[in-house]
Amino acid sequence: MIHVQSKAITAIGYDPASQRMKITFQQGHTYYFCRVPAQIYEDFMRSASKGNYYNAKIKDRYQC
Repeated sequence: MIHVQSKAITAIGYDPASQRMKITFQQGHTYYFCRVPAQIYEDFMRSASKGNYYNAKIKDRYQC
């Protein structure tokens, strides 16, 4: 898990072998996302707003 600067998210983890991503939110909840392309993870990590990127590109997708 990599800690990130965000009002909504505290940490993000990614396993490229399984394409599984783990996101921990400020409220303390942790969620897993499956079959996440590496490019989505990389763009997420580079995004200026993690919360906006999550809402636009990850939320309600990549369900396990």
